[in-house]
Parts: sequence; structure tokens; C-alpha cells
Amino acid sequence: MILYIHGFGSSSESFKAKLVKEYFKKEGVLAPSLSYIPDLAIGTLEDIIKFFQNKGERIFLMGSSLGGFYAMYLSEIYSLKTVLINPAVKAPETLKRAIPQAISYYDGSRFEWNENHIKMLQKYDVTPANQKDLLLMLQKGDEVLDYKEALEKLKDANLILEEGGSHHFEGFKNHFKTIEDFFGIESQNG
Repeated sequence: MILYIHGFGSSSESFKAKLVKEYFKKEGVLAPSLSYIPDLAIGTLEDIIKFFQNKGERIFLMGSSLGGFYAMYLSEIYSLKTVLINPAVKAPETLKRAIPQAISYYDGSRFEWNENHIKMLQKYDVTPANQKDLLLMLQKGDEVLDYKEALEKLKDANLILEEGGSHHFEGFKNHFKTIEDFFGIESQNG
């Protein structure tokens, strides 16, 4: 089972989530729409992980942007192989600029974002010890996050670093075979 974790203001209907669900359907993909409140998002993700682990199923993480930040924390706590796509490795600092109000990219609705949310994020800020279980995917053209911050924090992670691109990670699906190999799985396309 692959647990796909969307970014800030995004949802389970994001373009990347849909691509992952389609390509990896043999393995199974769960891409929940998470609360913007960090403690609730992490609680939901932990409940999902524990549910599948209790059933004896393998679980892998894939997180984009803020989802990558959450995935780093969960990878460390639950020792899970994880793909990080342009992760927000300094989310508490980066997301201060969203105060006092943020927008959902899915439906255009607005939601309150405040200092309490930043404090919640700080609790989940880790530097994973076993970085060999991480596949870090970065594009230098990311217009939202500085890719060098992820390179610095995750020096020992497996790395895909590309020139150009964007925060959305252009050509993401071109790396699905590499992700399969990293997870040690085969999709219906493999």
C-alpha cells in the first residue's frame, strides 16, 4: 500500500495523487484529503499506517511539499520507505508566509492559518536518521521552495535532482519505474 500525502492547501484530487493512484493501482494507493490542521493531519496518517501495519501489509509513503515534511516525520517514527517530492523541509518557517489566511487549491475556499498551526508543525520537524530509506526528488526550478534546503537536510538520501522544472515536479510520471525499484514493487506496468 502506498500512502500519498498531498501538500499545503491541496487534496486527494491533486494531479500527482491521481497519477500515483492510476499507475500504482496494483500495489494500492490511499491518498486522503487531510485537514489543514497539522495535528489532525498527522493523527489521520498515523491511524492509516497503524491500520495497515496491524493487517500485516507493507506500507510505503510518498509526500509532496508539506506532505513531504509529514512523510519525513512518519518515515522516522514508523521506519517506512519514503519518496519525497520537492519536500518542504523547513515547513514551520516556510508556512509563516501563509498567515493569516490560506487558500485551498482544490476548491478555492479560504481557511485560517495562524501561529498555533506553526507551533504544531514544529513538533514534527525531524531530520531522519536512516536516510537510505528516502528517495528525494528535487527540481532546481521549484518556484516555491529552495531545493538546496532539502539537499542540506537530507544529505544521505537517494537523490533525483533535475535542472529546471517547478514545484509541481514536471515529468513526475517519468520516474515511476525508479520509484517502483526503490520500493521493491511491481505495478501493472512493470
